[in-house]
Amino acid sequence: MPLRYPHRPTWLCLIALLPAAHLRAQPPVTARYDVLISRGTLIDGSGATRRVADVAIRGGRVVRVSATPLVAARATRVIDARGLVVAPGFIDLHAHLEPILDMPDAQSHVRQGVTLALGGPDGGGPWPFGAHIDSVRTRRLGMNVAFLAGHNSIRRAVMRTENRAPSAAELTRMTSMVAQSMHDGAFGLSTGLRYLPGTYSKTDEVVALSRVAADSGGIYTSHLREEGVGLIEGVAEAIAIGREARIPIVLTHHKVVGRLMWGRSVQTLGMVDSARRAGVDVMLDQYPYTASYTSLSVLVPSWALAGGTAALRARLEDRVLSDSIVRGIVELLRNDRGGGDLQRVQFSRVTWDPSLNGTSMRDLLVMRGVEPTLENAPPFILEGVLKGDAGMVYHVMDEGDVRRIMAHPQTMIASDGRITKLGAEKPHPRNFGTFPRVLGRYARDESVLTLEQAVHKMTAMPAARLALRDRGCLRVGCVGDVVIFDAATVRDVGTFEDPHHYPDGIPYVLVSGVPVVDRNVFTDARPGTVILRPQGTTRAAHSTPRTRR
Repeated sequence: MPLRYPHRPTWLCLIALLPAAHLRAQPPVTARYDVLISRGTLIDGSGATRRVADVAIRGGRVVRVSATPLVAARATRVIDARGLVVAPGFIDLHAHLEPILDMPDAQSHVRQGVTLALGGPDGGGPWPFGAHIDSVRTRRLGMNVAFLAGHNSIRRAVMRTENRAPSAAELTRMTSMVAQSMHDGAFGLSTGLRYLPGTYSKTDEVVALSRVAADSGGIYTSHLREEGVGLIEGVAEAIAIGREARIPIVLTHHKVVGRLMWGRSVQTLGMVDSARRAGVDVMLDQYPYTASYTSLSVLVPSWALAGGTAALRARLEDRVLSDSIVRGIVELLRNDRGGGDLQRVQFSRVTWDPSLNGTSMRDLLVMRGVEPTLENAPPFILEGVLKGDAGMVYHVMDEGDVRRIMAHPQTMIASDGRITKLGAEKPHPRNFGTFPRVLGRYARDESVLTLEQAVHKMTAMPAARLALRDRGCLRVGCVGDVVIFDAATVRDVGTFEDPHHYPDGIPYVLVSGVPVVDRNVFTDARPGTVILRPQGTTRAAHSTPRTRR
């Protein structure tokens, strides 16, 4: 016979009388955070005024943002951010990620606070797109990466470097390649209309390809056809492409090249404002330097480069064509990338003679025993191009234009930088210092921007342009990409003479809540991933939050 208990213990009876809802409301004692960032000055990316807050991350996402201190004992790791700024990880809308397979840690970017970089700019997106994505996914990445489809890459695959319009069949093939890239996760289409072979395309070709990207909710980023004497026409063309293709535009690394054009940013920014009032969704990005980086061959008229090196050699053997090429080079030296001064043309990445890295075109002529004039430079430029080209720094922009473009409410910050190892060649210092330079020099020291505006231009604005609703922000539900910096000391360190320095004042960078820079030390963590364009993106998804002035 089973034992019977006629009377339940008193405490069991009392529990039974408690409302079930009250029991459910009690937080579990075991609740934990992976990371608690404590008492930092939060600048959340939206443009809102800074405030002191705790930020808790669990499972790679922000789960609490609290003005009152959170319980430290519930966190696996506590980062004391007192006296430091806590911001969303920076998003670089124009990054040269070509070395990503060899340098997947991307330390030169991550050290700047970059947690997401968009590759494939200037028409140089990968093709085949899907195969490249698969290759990148095999690497352990230090930051998140995404990619654009590239007009130049696609045109070269179909037409090589031929200077002509595509046939109907070739255009159909190119549009299908853009469509395939978009299907595989590209965020849009980039063009490099100053470079081969995109320079040989007409506007209607670019419109046709951009419409395909627009159909998938993509964006259009454009290295303009000209950034010097033809700048105004280049901006007008980009705006026309956006209007005709009904696609959001980014005038990428917007600048004004050459003394003849200095100050004309007043006009180009006015064109942007006018286009936006007319309903064209146009924005800009910019790097904060008065020098650009591109190839030596940009000093040669593009028509002379059609068909490759052999075709260029043949033209140089024709006296009439050769004279025309030389005159064109002198004109570009005087009024475009040459800036009218051979000292402004600096060798940066010369594979055929690394000893030239860091020297100028003037230095080269002097070393060769030739008077360093613009008229004497073309043979040496052509020699370098025929040897395999070179990477060059061109000191040809004006500080007034840089500041004016930066202050415009539709301008985002982007590096145009290449992933770079310390000590290799003489790269543009933007590869190491773009974002801290804006925070330190232009926001803190010169007040071109407030710190909130600067962070907004690096986070929420580019995230909105990419239709990424859970990045570029620090609120509940956002991905735990975070940069923690010292507003009083953050700065770029590298110079054009000595570029190989990581920035100061950025002791922590977290990707998906995992510290990649921890107390100024670059860690072994590789939490980055390849991000693909959100499916079902629409034009409305690209609307940008208002910049607070």
